[in-house]
Amino acid sequence: MDFEDRLPRRRILAWSAALGAAALPRAVWAAAPKDERSLRFYNLHTGETLNCTYWADGHDIPAARREIDHILRDFRTDETIAIDIGLLDTLVSLQALLDNPAPFNVISGYRSPQTNAALAQNSSAVAKKSYHMKGLAIDVRLPGSPLEDLRSAALSLRRGGVGYYPRSEFVHIDVGPLRAW
Repeated sequence: MDFEDRLPRRRILAWSAALGAAALPRAVWAAAPKDERSLRFYNLHTGETLNCTYWADGHDIPAARREIDHILRDFRTDETIAIDIGLLDTLVSLQALLDNPAPFNVISGYRSPQTNAALAQNSSAVAKKSYHMKGLAIDVRLPGSPLEDLRSAALSLRRGGVGYYPRSEFVHIDVGPLRAW
C-alpha cells in the first residue's frame, strides 16, 4: 500500500486544494518549506533539545544554523560540521506531510571520519563514505508518527536516500542520490 493510500481522504483533498495540485503524488513531491522554517530536535545521546527558526524573510539565520550544527554534532568527538540546508528543509517538509510538529529524535547526525570508521568496523550497515560525514544525512524518529509513515513520507519527497531500520527504530534520511533500502 502506498503512503498516499493510507492517508485520510480529507487530508488528501485538503493538500491537493491547498497546493493547487491535480494529483497527490505531484503535490507530495512538491511539498516545500514555508518562508519561515523551524525545527525541533531532541538528541537521544546528549539529552539536549532545540527549538529554532533557521530561515526567515528569505534568508538563513546563521546563529540558529550554528545551534543546529551543535545539537547534530558527533557526540563522541564533539566535532561539528555545517548541516546541509537541503536536509533541514527535507525535515520541515516531512513534518508538514505528517502533520506532526513533534521534535525529531536524533539517533545520528554528523559523524566524524574517525567515528564513522569505528562504526563501519563493527557493522556492515554503516557506509564507509557515509553522507553523515558531509552533514548530508540524519537518522531520526518522529514521536507520534509511526516509523513506517515517516519512511513512506521521506520516500514520497524523492529528495535523496531513505533507509528503514525498524529493529533499531529509526529512518535514515539523506540528500544524496535517490535510493532506498
